[in-house]
Amino acid sequence: MANTPSNMLPLGTKAPYFELPNPAANSEVQTLHDLKGEKGTLVIFMCNHCPFVLHVIDTLTELYEDYQERGIEFIAINANDVEKYPADSPEKMIEFQIERKFDFPYLYDESQSIARAYDAACTPDFYFFDEKLDLVYRGQMDDSRPGNTKEITGEDLIVAFENLLAGEPQEELQKPSMGCNIKWKE
Repeated sequence: MANTPSNMLPLGTKAPYFELPNPAANSEVQTLHDLKGEKGTLVIFMCNHCPFVLHVIDTLTELYEDYQERGIEFIAINANDVEKYPADSPEKMIEFQIERKFDFPYLYDESQSIARAYDAACTPDFYFFDEKLDLVYRGQMDDSRPGNTKEITGEDLIVAFENLLAGEPQEELQKPSMGCNIKWKE
């Protein structure tokens, strides 16, 4: 389990556009503009087998249930090399989504070009954009990590969501996410 921090894309960056297949929707191609939220959009790079993702997925699902109705959409993207990591295959993505009971879209970035466009480094890696798709937060979900005994709260994301919804400025200190490195192709 490698402790890889996120690269912290510059705030204000426009969300890189994407068109990616959704394995759970018969591999229908879905776009950023089709899926984006009315008030905000959280793009999450994740995978099925990473202990850091497994550690937070249930709380992430609860956050989605709380904030989707308030205009914030979540979009998860798996960019791992499935030849070397078959546990992250599109078929396994569908199984993982059903098993973990989350309803937000979970897209497959086979070419890894979208992960590169976002400068994603780890799973999970979080990017939160406003209604104009300008980056307002990037970093961790909270201070909890597998094995550190800190409670999983989603606090850092909640603060970012609430600040956006209230029209308040975002926190200046944004801590990098931490997780397993994205499994890049050679």
